[in-house]
Amino acid sequence: MKLENLLPKDVVEKLKERTKCTGPYIQELSDKMKETVELVGRIYSKKLQESKDGKKFLLMTLMDRTGSIRAVDWYNAEENDAKLAEGDVVLARGRVVFFEGHLQLNVDREKDALVLLTEEQYDYERFVEVTKRGIDTLYEKLVRFISEIQDREIRALLEALFVEDREFVSCFVQAPAGVSVHHAYVGGLLEHTVDVATMCKRMSNVYDFLDKDVLVAGAMLHDIGKVREYRITKKGLEVTTEGELKGHIALGVEILHQVASKVNIAKTKLLQLEHIVLSHHGEYEFGSPVLPKTAEAYVVHALENMDSKLSRFRSINEKQKNGGKIWSEFDKHLGRRIWLGRWKDED
Repeated sequence: MKLENLLPKDVVEKLKERTKCTGPYIQELSDKMKETVELVGRIYSKKLQESKDGKKFLLMTLMDRTGSIRAVDWYNAEENDAKLAEGDVVLARGRVVFFEGHLQLNVDREKDALVLLTEEQYDYERFVEVTKRGIDTLYEKLVRFISEIQDREIRALLEALFVEDREFVSCFVQAPAGVSVHHAYVGGLLEHTVDVATMCKRMSNVYDFLDKDVLVAGAMLHDIGKVREYRITKKGLEVTTEGELKGHIALGVEILHQVASKVNIAKTKLLQLEHIVLSHHGEYEFGSPVLPKTAEAYVVHALENMDSKLSRFRSINEKQKNGGKIWSEFDKHLGRRIWLGRWKDED
């Protein structure tokens, strides 16, 4: 089953479309030291502060999909603080410098050096990355996994959700798996799901006591609540109100119950799949309402956790490897710095 057979043509074309952004990305600013640049960035945070000599300045963090940079406005601080809000997208003109071990943008003195942009004035992909592996290709792999499920009841449940429910499919193939930690891009949830299902399938060949159908189906279902936890906007990836109040685990169970009511599936099978959704975070301290208590649930937890961590490693390498650095900045999600040197000799 191909994606274009399920979704409207304009939706499929939009997913495949890769538009070009003008101007430098934040990741590229290390090559523009001491140059004046015009940067399109989203205000992640801002704070009006005062120096020791009483001069007020506006301290901001600007972000795009490649990283973040500190920006300082010494000239129109109070005026810009009043007219700009966190989440706004701005065109900032200033000089790139290196200060206290980090890149910094010193905003120019002119009043138009910091301009609020409307959604029509900047490119969507400046803040939202798209999976590089092809959404249509990944979806075909997902459908192939469903066709290989031997248990008719489990296969019927998966088909009802991932094939027959076109509204869900449209949301699922576009959804990110996170807003910042891992797979934070359009198609990220689909990519993460396919990779976890692939590893689960291989794991069932190593440990033959595992229920392969339950394991692979659980891998496909574990994060389905994220289609309602996150949304994609022109400013980037955001958490929905429903996502904030319920979280994707509770939302995932809701979705699973809704689709199960449309098919004939034994309660024991549904209970096992529900347990995988509920326990995939693995530990209470990580938001799991219950610990994995079946072998299949434990495998899904372990492999989805590994996949999310490796995605984080990859993202850090891609965004911080330029500039000749050997080590990344400390990453709070991984609780460590990442070696960027690979096989290069250190000076």
